[in-house]
Amino acid sequence: VQLQASGGGLVQPGGSLRLSCAASGVTLDYYAIGWFRQAPGKEREGVLCINKLYENTEYSDSVQDRFTISRDNAKNTVYLQMNSLKVEDTALYYCAADSSGYCRGIYDYEYWGQGTLVTVSS
Repeated sequence: VQLQASGGGLVQPGGSLRLSCAASGVTLDYYAIGWFRQAPGKEREGVLCINKLYENTEYSDSVQDRFTISRDNAKNTVYLQMNSLKVEDTALYYCAADSSGYCRGIYDYEYWGQGTLVTVSS
């Protein structure tokens, strides 16, 4: 199972980015996919997750009403739409897959992508 996160970049505060998590070697239909982020000097934290039933779990209330997660099983891809970005959203963003199909804790995710860097700065 390989996960490829992409879509990161430099954006000004208030801007938007859409991250993609594409899978190979596995069909994502039955997996829960979570997005996580790690800022410099901080621990990795959960952002959002979408389970196999298309239900969302919000791991961090700091992204409420700004970030949304979606999946396109036909493309074997999960997206993280990030709007109204803030400087504090700057981090390396990872996607991960949980074969249980449900959104659980960070240590339950078996497969991890390599991360894509999001920098929010003016």
